Amino acid sequence: MKEPHPHQKRSQARGALVVLAVLFGVLILSFFRAQVVRGSSWALQSDSNRLRVLQVPAPRGTVFDRYGRIIADNVPSYTVSLFPAPPDSIRETLGRLAPLLDLPEERVEALVDESRVNRRQPLLVTRNADYEVIAAVEERRGDFPGVFLEMRPRRRYMGGPAVGHALGYVGEVSAAELESADFQEYEQGMIVGKEGLERQYEPLLQGRQGVRFVEVDAVGRVIGSFEGQAAAPAVPGDELYLHLDLDLMEYIHEIFPEDMRGAVVALNAEDGGVLALYSAPTFNPNSFVGGISRTLWESLNQDPSRPLYNRAVVGRYPPASTWKLATAAIGLEMGVVEPDEFMPTACYGSYTYQGVTRRCWRAEGHGHQDLAGAIGHSCNVWFYQLGLRIGLERLVEEGTRLGFGEACGIDLPREMAGTFPESLDWWHRVFNYRPFENEVMSLSIGQGPNDQTPLKMAQFYLALARDGSAPRPQLIRSPDADPETDWRLDLSEASLVALREGLRYVTAPGGTAHLSSLEHWDLMGKTGTAQGSPTQEHPHAWFVGMAGPWEEDPEIVIVVLVEEGQSGSAMAAPIAAKAADFHLRRKYGIPVDTIQTLGEHLRSGTPAPWARWN
Repeated sequence: MKEPHPHQKRSQARGALVVLAVLFGVLILSFFRAQVVRGSSWALQSDSNRLRVLQVPAPRGTVFDRYGRIIADNVPSYTVSLFPAPPDSIRETLGRLAPLLDLPEERVEALVDESRVNRRQPLLVTRNADYEVIAAVEERRGDFPGVFLEMRPRRRYMGGPAVGHALGYVGEVSAAELESADFQEYEQGMIVGKEGLERQYEPLLQGRQGVRFVEVDAVGRVIGSFEGQAAAPAVPGDELYLHLDLDLMEYIHEIFPEDMRGAVVALNAEDGGVLALYSAPTFNPNSFVGGISRTLWESLNQDPSRPLYNRAVVGRYPPASTWKLATAAIGLEMGVVEPDEFMPTACYGSYTYQGVTRRCWRAEGHGHQDLAGAIGHSCNVWFYQLGLRIGLERLVEEGTRLGFGEACGIDLPREMAGTFPESLDWWHRVFNYRPFENEVMSLSIGQGPNDQTPLKMAQFYLALARDGSAPRPQLIRSPDADPETDWRLDLSEASLVALREGLRYVTAPGGTAHLSSLEHWDLMGKTGTAQGSPTQEHPHAWFVGMAGPWEEDPEIVIVVLVEEGQSGSAMAAPIAAKAADFHLRRKYGIPVDTIQTLGEHLRSGTPAPWARWN
């Protein structure tokens, strides 16, 4: 065989070197690209294989009352969760966890089904686990691949049932909420406000979730500490400062008649801030934290007394005689009556107009009365005549102008507007007839097509306690009050004095609520007894009034409504008097006594030298 020429050998060698150089160049470029150009990408992928990203829930904002007492805050709690995994692995792990966590079979199956739907987020197995359970899982965590434990903030309500309807409650965000515009930036598993103030100020109270990483091995078991590494700390929600008086709320909850339904609203006369907002029966918002049991949820919803129903802002009731002050204010504004004027027809127990006879609550009548006397004795006949002077059309127009068909605008969700005819066409639209003029008699004493919430009546009496204007009732203390929301009566100082004097007669000797008079404070107000639906066995009891130091302006406006309480003077007025007395005594540093009203002094045999008897 002929050997290659030396020149040919050198040429082949050079070609081989070129090929080797190109190959080495490609290898070097590949190594450079993998280790330098894409080094961060491979590092990130490596980290993603060994690290799991966990959301860190933010503590909800703390809520304070007007005196700086905490009403709602957060305490530590422990949760047990599972990293995403195939359903069979989830089921196997839950089977081993079940004895420790006391998980029933139906709960295990529900969690497995949930893991099939949501394969990207950790599966929350239980909230608020006992420390002993957490310690047992920690000791045996090698037996529970994919399980991780974490400490989360847990909502706590200091007032319990006393603040249930005012503050509301929290719960896990629902699927329907996640689809709404208000929760676009939320994720499954987050805790949100469901009712009350918690829902109203959800964007402020929520805060911003943080992020942390935990290291796992190839089978998903956590390596090292469950605490992991913080990447971005959670930002707590904003603090809220309220007008509410927690002590007053707890006191009202204590004195409200057991097994009775109703509501109490108290407003600060200076700025319209809500001092108390209570509805009975109530519920404990702490029961909703961490998930309410199905049994308790069903009992709350099926209870005929409707404990979740906020009667203070949603319940609507005939205002009865408490609305006579609105009729009087409209008459004074229009100039159709003077404070010292007597009506032409004295009250002898009834009044007839256009063939229709309406009675007074007192069969023997009240005789001749001026405005203050008619308010003090709640004389229907006097107000029948005032209503006829005003006229049905004007009374409807003025009542609508004053806002009795509108909501107050309190910072709570789902407030209901009152029911009040906006014009004479209302009767035709609802009942298909045009009203007769004699229907003004019923409307003038708070009956007929007139239903108001306790909050709306509180706002009206707030205007009477002030200069005729009433700010929008608010829970949150904010310097940005909107003056355009004021409810304003065009009344002279003399007219306001006359109206208050009539209210003062109610608690004076001979008045319908004399036994609710107080030692240290000038309590004035109006009782009401209202018959609602035909199925109602007993009339509702109202008391709407105000109180403050003697010979000074009122400082608190208070409304009490007791469903089927029968008597405003016997049932509602004492609750209002005791609540006002409690608030003012604490405000002025006077010890709170268990015997407060004149009626309590008489029943207990305790001397009451301060009492007025004539």
